[in-house]
Formats: sequence, structure tokens, C-alpha cells
Amino acid sequence: MLSSKVINESHGQDSSYFLGWQEYEKNPFHETLNPSGIVQMGLAENQLSFDLIESWLDDHPEVLGLKKNEESVFKHLALFQDYHGLPAFKDAMAKFMEKIRGSKVKFNTNKMVLTAGSTSANETLMFCLANPGDAFLIPAPYYPGFDRDLKWRTGVEIVPIHCVSSNGYKITKEALEEAYERAHKLNLNVKGVLITNPSNPLGTSTTREELDLLLTFTSAKKIHMVSDEIYSGTVFDSPEFTSVLEVAKDKNMDLDEKIHVVYSLSKDLGLPGFRVGLIYSNNENVVSAATKMSSFGLISSQTQHLLANLLSDERFTTKYLEVNRKRLRERRDRLVSGLKKAGIGCLKSNGGLFCWVDLRHLLKSNTFEAEHSLWTKIVCEVGLNISPGSSCHSDEPGWFRVCFANMSDQTLEVAMDRVHGFVEAMVMNTNLGKQKRTMWDSRRRSLINKWVSKLSSVQCESER
Repeated sequence: MLSSKVINESHGQDSSYFLGWQEYEKNPFHETLNPSGIVQMGLAENQLSFDLIESWLDDHPEVLGLKKNEESVFKHLALFQDYHGLPAFKDAMAKFMEKIRGSKVKFNTNKMVLTAGSTSANETLMFCLANPGDAFLIPAPYYPGFDRDLKWRTGVEIVPIHCVSSNGYKITKEALEEAYERAHKLNLNVKGVLITNPSNPLGTSTTREELDLLLTFTSAKKIHMVSDEIYSGTVFDSPEFTSVLEVAKDKNMDLDEKIHVVYSLSKDLGLPGFRVGLIYSNNENVVSAATKMSSFGLISSQTQHLLANLLSDERFTTKYLEVNRKRLRERRDRLVSGLKKAGIGCLKSNGGLFCWVDLRHLLKSNTFEAEHSLWTKIVCEVGLNISPGSSCHSDEPGWFRVCFANMSDQTLEVAMDRVHGFVEAMVMNTNLGKQKRTMWDSRRRSLINKWVSKLSSVQCESER
């Protein structure tokens, strides 16, 4: 017999978000080897600034050679390391996070728990803050992977905070209270609110006013506030990034034990394969328990060694953040411009690696069935893997997350050409359908007129 975890399909990977990935893996696009394949636009990966990191590595061969002051550190790194992590790496991470936040927030490495990526960090926090059957409120639309990352092994439930496009998906007091009451009607014990700032999938940063509202709400309810700030260094346009810790400091809540931050280098540095994440918390019990749990997903010591050296180079990190933001902004503008030429609009974004794209006008009806039908056509016929809003728990059909930083300029151009061709074909088919209906209506009117004329003629003959 197998465990219920294996038997029950509760992993959250049966959504269209993951199904799109499966289709892509069957037929991946390649500029020369498979130019008709599916272009991956469902992957939030930052490949725009690898050259900067590779250049730094070329200039520092001793780091890859596991040497320090011309002495080998291989044995030191290869032997057992403490769960707390290498002090040099934690110091470098703290300084890097402070730099991203404009030095408005300071990080104490004793309050930091290293994890194998933000997925591990978020799940570990759920284990620390909630029991099976408890709930967390999350602003929707939200990252589809949370249905797996937060729920599957922990037994924690997610209750969406419904945000709407009409106000730019802002978090409101009414939406928070409604979600809280809905959870209680479902007999769920709400343990906290979790946000992603900037938002995945919206690509917008949470405003200072929203963060103030969230902290006021969670404080009044005596529940936890978790801010996943994995995209904090990708904010490339106004308004600038504001951390929940900055607002907490302004509200004299900076030592609050119910405020927790998640961070990772997967997005800002584009290193998801290195599996580097962390939890930052004022709560000593959380830090202690999470540190013990981190033994199930540690960051390798050689990875910590490499990144400690990289992030300690202040000149490099300053240049990297500046250039990377510029490239992200230019790539966002290129995507938005290409979509606009096809008559497609987007929610105005200022961060992240994606845009929230409005395809409502292409739906056959205002339903999620119509959205799914359109998504299937885009993936299987057009050859673009994008994420439908329904997979992000959007309340409104017709919105899609489209990633833009995981491909070359040439591949993006191919994707835009396909979008233009698809929209033109849809418009042509629609117009052709209208023309056919118009021709049929005209022909039908002509036949009716002839029939009426003939009937009138017969009637006149009989009257004579």
C-alpha cells in the first residue's frame, strides 16, 4: 500500500499552468533545430544578464577553482557544514538585500534561515506557522505553484483575496475582510496573509498604502504577515520597490514576531538552478524550527562560497542591478509594443519577468470555458506556452501571464510574429463570418421579396 499523498491527486500540478509546460516539453522551440516548436513564455526566468555574471567569473577564476588567497578551500567546503550556513555568505546576502531596498532596511543574519530556494522557504514557513486545515489568505490572481508549494505536504488551505482589474488589482480593506469572513464560513482558521511583492503574475509592486493596510489588518486579526520578495530586485519602473519591513519600521512594528520575509536569488540574479533562498523572521521560535527543517534542503557549501564572493563585490552588484533593471524595462517595452501592434493591451507593470495580458476581446464568450479554449489554441496551434488567468485563480476570464525574460530577442520576435498572425486570422475569420452572414441575409431577403412579389401577383390574378 502507498501513502495517501501518493494516491490522492492533491499535488496541485493538474492545472493548465503545468499542462502547458508538458506540451512545451513535447515540442520545444529552437531557433534552428525546431523553429516550428512551442515557444516557452510560461517560464518566469531571467536570462537577460547572464553575460555580466559570466564576465565576473572569468575575472575571478580562483573562486571557481575553490581557492582563497591562492590556498585551496576544497577540503573546508567538502566537509560537513553547520545548518546555519557560511557566515560570509549570510553577510553577503544581507548586504545585497539591503542594497536592493535602498539601505532603508537592515538585516540581522541571526534572523536568517537559508533554504534551497523560495519554494522550500515558503513551505517551511507554512509548517512553522500553521497546522493542517488552517488557512492563509493570498491576493488573487496568484502564482499557480502556490497550490502545490503551500498546500500539498503541509495540509494548509489557501483562500483567495479577490482583487479586480477595474482598480488595477489593488488590495482593499473590503477584499481582505471578505476573504477573512469567507474562510470562517468554511470553518477555516486563518493563520495569516501571504503576498508576493512584486506580484506574480501581475508584474506590479505592492504600494506603501497597501502594505500599511495589510499590516494594520494582520495586526488587528493577530495573524501572520508573510511577504515573498523574490522579485524585489527586478523593479525597473516607478513606483520603486517597498519592502514590508520598511513599512513595518515606519509603523514601529519592525520587531513584530508575526512578520516574515522570503527571498531568493532565482529571479534577481537569474540563478534558479543554484537553489538559493531564505526566510527572515523576528520570531526566535520560527528561526529555530526553520533552521532544523532546513536540513532537508540545504544550499551546497560550494554554492555559498561562490555567491559569497560574487555578492561581496559591491562594484559588481551595483552595476548588475542597474544594468539588469534597464534590460528588463527595455524587454518589457518591446513585448508591450509588439502586443499593442496586434491590438492587445496589458496591465501596466513595473517589475517581475512577465506581463498580465488582456485577451478578453478574443474570447467567444465571457467564460472560463472560452478562456480554456483560447489557451488551448494558443499553445497547440499558435505554439506559445502562456499561463491562463484561471490557473492563477483570476476571477475574470481572458487574462494571461506572458513571460518575457527567458528568451533571446530573436525568439521574442518569432513569438510576436505568431501573435500577429493569430490575431489577423481571427479577425479575418470573424469578418468572413460576418460577410457570409450578410450575404446569406441579403440572399434570404431577396428570396423573400421574390416570394412576396409572386404571392401578390397570384393574389391579384385571383381577385380579377
